Amino acid sequence: MEVFSIIIPVYNRPEEIDDLLNSLTRQTYVHFEVIVVDDGSSIPCKPVVDAYNDRLRIRYFYIENSGPGLARNHGVRYAEGEIVIVLDSDCIVPACYLEQVHESLKRYKVDAFGGADRAHSSFSVIQKAINYSMTSFFTTGGIRGSRRHLDAFYPRSFNMGMRKEVYEALGGFSDMRYGEDIDFSIRIFAAGYKCRYFPGAWVYHKRRTNFIQFFRQVWHSGYARIILFQKYPESLKWVHCLPALFVVGLLGACISAFFVPMVWGLLLFYISLIFFDAFVRNKNEIVALLSIIAAFVQLIGYGTGFLEAIWREGILRSKY
Repeated sequence: MEVFSIIIPVYNRPEEIDDLLNSLTRQTYVHFEVIVVDDGSSIPCKPVVDAYNDRLRIRYFYIENSGPGLARNHGVRYAEGEIVIVLDSDCIVPACYLEQVHESLKRYKVDAFGGADRAHSSFSVIQKAINYSMTSFFTTGGIRGSRRHLDAFYPRSFNMGMRKEVYEALGGFSDMRYGEDIDFSIRIFAAGYKCRYFPGAWVYHKRRTNFIQFFRQVWHSGYARIILFQKYPESLKWVHCLPALFVVGLLGACISAFFVPMVWGLLLFYISLIFFDAFVRNKNEIVALLSIIAAFVQLIGYGTGFLEAIWREGILRSKY
């Protein structure tokens, strides 16, 4: 019988942690503990956590703000299970989640694993549009969680797990504020451990509630990719450069469109692809229209963060 230790860092999100903890009370596999690490929140979630003391085996820790990676490390120090699972506080897990992880671990002898994320029916139209953008092939998001690479999957911190001895051997997460989960996944493979994608171990993952928040999120992701490249040059793939090329191409298109009207046709074709694909997936015209905005926000946000990191980190040699 395997015991899971679920580590949840949280920062000023008491309502979201409530939804996650409530979903954990419904798990069909019951051999687990929950460790919530409050990362210096100005709105502590201890009252929310305390309300679950009679329904979950749960512990709460409050630390000075140090970032999600170090908050997870703090939680793992107190973990008693042999399997550590890291979840973001804005996730909701289906009742069969831990059962799926347990069965998959019996089937596959791996050291680490991860799963996908989905949109819940209760999400707002903006969250569904952002979810489309984050998972669509037309925005490069569809690459994450590909079934073609089940045994070469780089898990992300919203839904990832590993054996505790592996976590400790790798020294846990780095102190990076952004991209720390990719950094950890890279080190898993570099150390020779086996990591696999578990299709059945998916979670509902709440997206940002407005496009400004979404832009900031993807901007930091683009910036972090260059920092990761400096640490692990082999980690940069051609697909990571596409949003930056999109930004440069979009600027060029806006200028050249005054002289070459056909450019507007190409841009309209791309917009149409996003609209119809989003409509087929969501069956909602509003979500499809908002998906166009979300796609452009994602590509421009990631691309500008990527380009600024090249300028600041690579050319000026200054740190963000």
